[in-house]
Amino acid sequence: MTLQDLQLKHAGRLADAIAAVARRGYHSAYPEDPTHPVYADGSRAAGEAAVRAAWTRRDGAIRGEERSAFGVPFDTAYADEPVDAVLARAEAAAPAWAALDAAERAAVALEILEALQQRAFEMAFACMHACGQPFAMAFQAGTAHALDRALEAVAIAVREMGAYPARVLWEKPDARRPLRVEKTFEILPRGIAAVIGCATFPTWNSYPGLFASLVTGNPVVVKPHPTAVLPLALCVDTARTVLAGLGLDADVVQLLVDTRAAPKTRALALDARVKLIDFTGGPEFGDWLESHARQAHVFTEKAGVNAVLIESTGDYPGLVRNLALTLSLYSAQMCTTPQSLYLPRAGIRLQDGTAKTVEDFKSDLAAAVAKLVADPVRAIELLGAIQSDATEARAVEAASLGEPVFASRRLAHPKLPDAVLRTPALYAVPPEALDTIAREHFGPISLLIVTEDADAALRHAHEVTRSRGAITWSVYSRDEAFVRRAKNAAADAGVHLTLDMTGPVLVNQSAAFSDLHVSGHNAAGNAALCDTAFVLPRFRVLQTRRYLAA
Repeated sequence: MTLQDLQLKHAGRLADAIAAVARRGYHSAYPEDPTHPVYADGSRAAGEAAVRAAWTRRDGAIRGEERSAFGVPFDTAYADEPVDAVLARAEAAAPAWAALDAAERAAVALEILEALQQRAFEMAFACMHACGQPFAMAFQAGTAHALDRALEAVAIAVREMGAYPARVLWEKPDARRPLRVEKTFEILPRGIAAVIGCATFPTWNSYPGLFASLVTGNPVVVKPHPTAVLPLALCVDTARTVLAGLGLDADVVQLLVDTRAAPKTRALALDARVKLIDFTGGPEFGDWLESHARQAHVFTEKAGVNAVLIESTGDYPGLVRNLALTLSLYSAQMCTTPQSLYLPRAGIRLQDGTAKTVEDFKSDLAAAVAKLVADPVRAIELLGAIQSDATEARAVEAASLGEPVFASRRLAHPKLPDAVLRTPALYAVPPEALDTIAREHFGPISLLIVTEDADAALRHAHEVTRSRGAITWSVYSRDEAFVRRAKNAAADAGVHLTLDMTGPVLVNQSAAFSDLHVSGHNAAGNAALCDTAFVLPRFRVLQTRRYLAA
């Protein structure tokens, strides 16, 4: 298939995606339902078998630090490549890739996304085991939603590059004769892009930067987290297969694997050839990248202290159900999960004029969480498994944080005894315990903070967000004056705000083509998935002018 054929094949999907970005309404190009007809019969079994085969594949000298969070033996080895060799190949592949026009690169990107969709079950099982995600989440977030986020980035990139015509005749009226200049505009890629993956959502968080860089003409080096290599290894393998099949240099996309004992990320990030870096992970290393990788444009999604502020509600049972599900989903191993739950000392005002006391709320939320995890089979599909030993240790040590409202406990998997499953925990801490409140406790750990009133809670959350950052605030209130104050405080703190979530939509969730993930306006990260600022720094426009004599 020629690149022109490829453009025709994907033209409709790309046009729909560009239109969806402008509308910001619901749009999805890749079905999230694993029973959808687009997924062939038998593909689930084939995908699981492929992942099981990958667990024992020995392609190189690096025996990754991956382990199945569900306790299945995991012993994959990857090629041990020096940073310099990988970058040298990327540098060699760059000119031919940059020579393609934006439409051709976009068509190749969409062909890669289609090929990834065909490996959806394989990717889902890889995300499930490497990251501990429940299977339904692994399929939705790890495959379908990640592909949508990638397509969103491609659409924005194509739209922004298309703002410049290839050629224009500039004419300025003059009394004697018009001045005429021919001008051409050429998209100029920035250079090699490095994508540094995270351990919990390696595809969802990495695809936007990977495909935005690729479509804007930059070769990409993908450096997975040492404990979650397989999902991104599958992505790179798919991309390289598509590139080679089209007669293009597969080294436009490469994998660089390391271990925590012998890391390569700093050497990669500081190399002068690397001009773009996408990072998802902890604040400490994200801050280091922003400070030290001065030769590159660095896009970070780090972490913050997300807050729920409850002033009043017209649907108290819905509020409790929504929060219980929010705190339980994937054992809170999501950067959008709330950590701080603020409650006024007088309790939660209800629509009928009565109030639920703090003790009522504690009891009701504890009961709602207990109900969600009472059935082991249902609990597994909600909680998933704990991805890392560090998260498990934090969950155990969290008992010292404050008074337990409900404590985290281990659950037994009925079929996989080595799986590490945990219920969420909530601890009551006083508002003056800032050292505890303003620190991220990643995993199934949240804090209940009772303040004098709702405005005191707003001031407290604002202070924490200004200093430590946050990705989400969730506010419950029937008082429009308080809602206005909350909107102003959220805007000043640079945090996305969600109001009155009492149905099945959770504050944790972020929809491609509509929601922005991270604002880029506080310490939780300097970039947003996906706004124009996420794409524009990945290319420059070079102008050539030629004077045309009369």
